[in-house]
Amino acid sequence: MGSTGSPSVAALPSSGLLPPIRTPRSAPAEWTTDDDSAAAAAEEEPVTPTARLLEAMYIVVMVGLGSPVNLPVFSAGIAAQLARYPRFRSIQVTDGCKSPRWARTEVNVDDHMIVPTLDPAAVEADPDRAVEDYVASLPALPMDRSRPLWEFHFLDFPTSEAASTVVLRVHHSLGDGMSLITLLLASARSAADPTRLPAMPEQPARTGAIYEPQHRQPLPSGALAAFVAWVWPYLVLAWNTVVDVIFFAATILFLRDPNTLFRRGDSEVTLNPRRRFVHRSFSLDDVKFIKNAMNCTVNDVLVGVTSAALSQYYFRKSGKRCTL
Repeated sequence: MGSTGSPSVAALPSSGLLPPIRTPRSAPAEWTTDDDSAAAAAEEEPVTPTARLLEAMYIVVMVGLGSPVNLPVFSAGIAAQLARYPRFRSIQVTDGCKSPRWARTEVNVDDHMIVPTLDPAAVEADPDRAVEDYVASLPALPMDRSRPLWEFHFLDFPTSEAASTVVLRVHHSLGDGMSLITLLLASARSAADPTRLPAMPEQPARTGAIYEPQHRQPLPSGALAAFVAWVWPYLVLAWNTVVDVIFFAATILFLRDPNTLFRRGDSEVTLNPRRRFVHRSFSLDDVKFIKNAMNCTVNDVLVGVTSAALSQYYFRKSGKRCTL
């Protein structure tokens, strides 16, 4: 993350896509007590099955700022923007045998603003390492279930890339990374006109064979031939589904992953339970240059860089030779 404020998302476990967080396309009006009453009276939403699986998973987002943190201004902005969305004003509750559901609650923004006290000597010696160590500790810390499951952590000291750092920790049940990025953009405002959303570049037209409209082949003449041509894709789909289910069950029952740097034995995990999340910054111009040279997407470049970095790390730590 650089001083330009571009976010960096730590690599955490992910699951299936969650329902998107609905965000307004224009600057919303001020939140009033009438809105609070209407929200409290609204029907409580059940927690989705996917969200119930994400019991101890968090999304951690690091944002570097170009100036020291102005906590009062930041808190006021959070109160006016993020706290107005239903998921960020709700907690998970369960009454008796009922399934968990989202229930609206009163939000005290100050409870979600955290300024940690770090070791001054460690911060002075290596501020970048201090940020990485602190961020690495967040996924292992439980969140207070009596409050909405989001919080901001402020590390108000300079690093090699930013004047200060803001860390957002959100429970994965609130949304996935894409919906949270959408929420972040919807919560921002234009510097020239605070009542308007920031101007975004137009989506470029996508070209290529994969984006061309697919035309269904005409059915052959004859009733029997037409019926076979119509039912054949469904038979193939059913057969492939059965084969995939069998392979999936066999993998779960009989195949065990070997112990590697990324998956160690139980004794090794007990001896070394901590993992650090590290990040590196690079120019988006370089990413675009590779994208244009390889005729691929930005996502392809980022996935390739991440895969290459993990491969180099694995072969360097394991002592094995890379045969690629």
